[in-house]
Amino acid sequence: MINTELQQLLLQSYQGALSTHSQHLQGYPFGSVVPFCLDYQGRAVILISELAQHTKNLKNDSRCSLLVFAEGDDIQAAARLTLVADAVPVAKEDVDAIAQRYYRYFPQSKDFHKIHDFSFWLLQPVKYRYIGGFGRIHWAEPQTVVNPFSPEVEADMVEHMNQDHADALPLYAKLANIVVADNVAISMTGIDSLGFHLRIGEKIIYISFPQAVNSPQQVRQTLVELLKIARQTGN
Repeated sequence: MINTELQQLLLQSYQGALSTHSQHLQGYPFGSVVPFCLDYQGRAVILISELAQHTKNLKNDSRCSLLVFAEGDDIQAAARLTLVADAVPVAKEDVDAIAQRYYRYFPQSKDFHKIHDFSFWLLQPVKYRYIGGFGRIHWAEPQTVVNPFSPEVEADMVEHMNQDHADALPLYAKLANIVVADNVAISMTGIDSLGFHLRIGEKIIYISFPQAVNSPQQVRQTLVELLKIARQTGN
């Protein structure tokens, strides 16, 4: 149960507070805010500048943590997760696949990566600290959540939805109680076995599937079912 909640919170998050060990002030923590998406094993990926203080800190000491939390009026009552990790640069052979996924989530980052000397780093999880509410505090071991779809297959499914079924995307957003205005851009950014992400303006939301899927055919069937539910909700 805890691992399921933890996983859902991580999937629903796309930004967090990164804490590193200060190189400038030895022994002190250094906090910064970073966007992130998950790689094909469910690990957080960040794109950071070579000039940034947190990058210099990580090069000196790879130990770090990433704090994410659910939205809510009472921040202390909201679920939150601290990902304790070792940060490592993404391997050269993996950069292209990770970059293409990251660009879909954060389109403006493409210029940063190619022009402004940014690089991708992977947060290798060491331990999770999950707080689900009052009295629900747990340490959890890292779990590898492999996306069953290769980068190429996921990209094809996402492109198909954005090009051929763009009219369905605002209806899916209704499942998260979000009404998309006509002048707001919306696109599908990623699909995994448990659901899919939509980028609505500058916001990213996650829609869970009713059950796990493991093939493009199952994705198609589930998206059709969800679309029927969304249309019924609008009636």
